[in-house]
Amino acid sequence: MSEAKPFCISKWEVWEAYKRVKANHGAAGVDEQTIAEFERHLKGNLYRIWNRMSSGSYFPPPVRTVKIPKANGGERKLGIPTVADRIAQQVVKSRLESAVEPLFHPDSYGYRPGKSALDAVGQARQRCWRFDWIIDLDIKGYFDNIPRDLLLRAVRKHAKEQWIVLYIERWLQAPVQEDGQMVPREKGTPQGGVISPLLANLFLHYAFDRWMAKTYRQLPFERFADDAIVHGRTEAEAQEVRAAIAARLRECGLELHPEKTKIVYCKDDDRWGTYPNEKFDFLGYTFRPRRSKSRKGKYFINFSPAVSDKAVKTIRAEIGSWNLHLRSDKAIEDLSRMFNPIIRGWLQYYGRFYRSALYPPMKQLERSLARWAERKYKKLRGHLRRATHWVARISRRDPKLWAHWQMGVRRGSMAGAV
Repeated sequence: MSEAKPFCISKWEVWEAYKRVKANHGAAGVDEQTIAEFERHLKGNLYRIWNRMSSGSYFPPPVRTVKIPKANGGERKLGIPTVADRIAQQVVKSRLESAVEPLFHPDSYGYRPGKSALDAVGQARQRCWRFDWIIDLDIKGYFDNIPRDLLLRAVRKHAKEQWIVLYIERWLQAPVQEDGQMVPREKGTPQGGVISPLLANLFLHYAFDRWMAKTYRQLPFERFADDAIVHGRTEAEAQEVRAAIAARLRECGLELHPEKTKIVYCKDDDRWGTYPNEKFDFLGYTFRPRRSKSRKGKYFINFSPAVSDKAVKTIRAEIGSWNLHLRSDKAIEDLSRMFNPIIRGWLQYYGRFYRSALYPPMKQLERSLARWAERKYKKLRGHLRRATHWVARISRRDPKLWAHWQMGVRRGSMAGAV
């Protein structure tokens, strides 16, 4: 039966795609089918996907759109395919990724095997020490405005099998369900689809990465999906490169955001000039002049990253939403098991560089724990200071109970800058 199919897709590929989709979890699509419901008839559902994809008769259902508020106002539209469609996309992604991944630029970090956002932040940190200026790029509505014809031309160049092009074209044409209405899509790829990040990387590989490597070989950059910064040596050079990038993206059907795209001066102890923009945000970190301590114990001003104000605001809001003071039915060990994975994730990501910037939101967590203890134990009620000391004694007795205690946020005091 496999040999009779026009497209050679193995059942093993579908099975591996299903395991990846399951590991990533995700919400239900327009059919409201969850992964748990999909698994009730797992064998039949996977066979149906394989059978239709192998025969060329697979047509993707509409994509459910969810609107997510942005921190600076407005909304971001996130597309959620069905579980079955995510599996089908994963099959195609795995095939196409093996062909295009070796071609991608080393300074493209987004959604790539063996690369991460922290790698991009670390590389940007080192280059900001060597280059005086950066261009902070913001592509206006990138995922929604990718020209379909140019994207498919790039796909056809690298896809070894015709069915890869066929299904990607169908996904790009699939309508979206927005506010209960079916809306046709003429350009772009839904942000949230399994294959969308790979397609976005492939498009910018030609629209930006290769062009930069050819036109401005001497200027390094870091790009994570559509978030990118370019380093420059002088203000005049930065202005020239910004204008050239804007023109290049216009040729490719994209537009730089006129307000969010800016030129920044990397001010530090050795660069004493002044400029309207002396800081920028990149992947949850704010780069700006900071007071740092050398190995010899001397202090100096260094242009470096730390957790951004937006990220701190989000962390504070998340901690507040836990309402720890209302969970007096829980033991402190129970609360630790509930929330430690989230805290540990914050520390691992935002604590990589200049960890001391995380102390203020972690101190908020300490205050929340003290309020919880004050409410839970009769002997502590009405005595917040006594409850604070009680939490400090627990932190000294069992410092591994809470992740933030291991970074020095305990005993009612603060550790030194990291």
